[in-house]
Amino acid sequence: MIRFHNCKILTKDMIIAEGNELWVKGNKIEYIGKPKEGVFEREIDCKGNVLMPGFKNAHTHSSMTFLRSYADDLPLDRWLNEMVFPMEARLTDEDAYYMSKLAVAEFVSGGITSAFDMYLYPNAIAEAARSTGFRMTICGAVNNFTSSPKELEANYDKYNSYCENVSFQLGFHAEYTTDIGILREISDIAGKYKAPVSAHCSETGLEREECIKRHGKSPVELFDSLGLIDYGGSLFHCVHLSQRDIDILKERDITVVTNPASNCKLASGIAPLSRLDERGIRIAIGTDGPASNNALSMFREMYLATALQKLQTKNASALVPKKVLEMACVNGAYAMGTNNDCLAEGKDADITVIDMHKPNMQPVNNIIENIVYSGGNENIALTMVNGKILYEKGEFYIGEDIELLYKKCRDITQRIKKAQ
Repeated sequence: MIRFHNCKILTKDMIIAEGNELWVKGNKIEYIGKPKEGVFEREIDCKGNVLMPGFKNAHTHSSMTFLRSYADDLPLDRWLNEMVFPMEARLTDEDAYYMSKLAVAEFVSGGITSAFDMYLYPNAIAEAARSTGFRMTICGAVNNFTSSPKELEANYDKYNSYCENVSFQLGFHAEYTTDIGILREISDIAGKYKAPVSAHCSETGLEREECIKRHGKSPVELFDSLGLIDYGGSLFHCVHLSQRDIDILKERDITVVTNPASNCKLASGIAPLSRLDERGIRIAIGTDGPASNNALSMFREMYLATALQKLQTKNASALVPKKVLEMACVNGAYAMGTNNDCLAEGKDADITVIDMHKPNMQPVNNIIENIVYSGGNENIALTMVNGKILYEKGEFYIGEDIELLYKKCRDITQRIKKAQ
């Protein structure tokens, strides 16, 4: 059993509480409360630092680390078709495995304890998660070119019994890459399992306009009409929405996953998070992939999420830090269906420790506001996933020599670039 003591704890009510300690037994939180006697394998003196549930990266493409800072400064359509798709065609399953492990290293060093990962190589993603100990929910990525509804259903069965830190959800890439017949088949699978479905949605104005031309409906309206979201799910980006779209999102209990850094970099726009929040729609936060962001930092996403809403609404009080931290730590767990939404007895032990002994955290006028407005990856002292410490004080414990992993990923990237 591991004991964390002399700490401040972010409660499930998003309040910083002092005077308690937290025990981890196996992969669960065993106890939170006043100090008492116990027998421990390790006792960690947090020295007044903050224990909080790890960040949930609710939308990403981990294996795309090989495209970091390669495909930049283009709008989404050209970025995908001219730069991303041709390079992805040269990626192997083994490549995706190592590139996913590189992303895991970045995740845990930034306090991220789970990710909702959509990509073309589910086996590589699952094995990277299993071998590192990181928690991964894999999202189906069916489109006209890769995978199929039949393969999606097989993966749903396979990866929901793969290992305790891997799960799988139904999903497809986007309306503009997936024929209507395929969408109908996915809808049938969702109905069979009464399962949520997730996808990219309304990321750009052009995407929405072309969908209306094709089907007479916006992407949200189309998904609803096909029964794809009858059992909920998550829609990624949701930058360009009508009032009817928003009503449907509420009716279907959809989680909207915002990706502000990627939407800024690709000039896609600013998602109407304040309007969604006012409507009572659950919002989670994702980094998107390292090819369009290019970092996998939830600190940057949190800051942009609130700052852009203030700019968009011309209201300095829009989307306050407590709400943003809830989006980053709590709501992504609902999107992924995981048992790690808060620090409470019986929850999975997915924990990060925020180092308050850094200049950007001083003075301590308000801890939550410091984390959202001032925080950065340098404030992550420790990251625990499923009861195992994967990162602590600059050291990685993911079953891989970090420098050798860096070299392996550099070699993969160079090979792919030379094959052009």
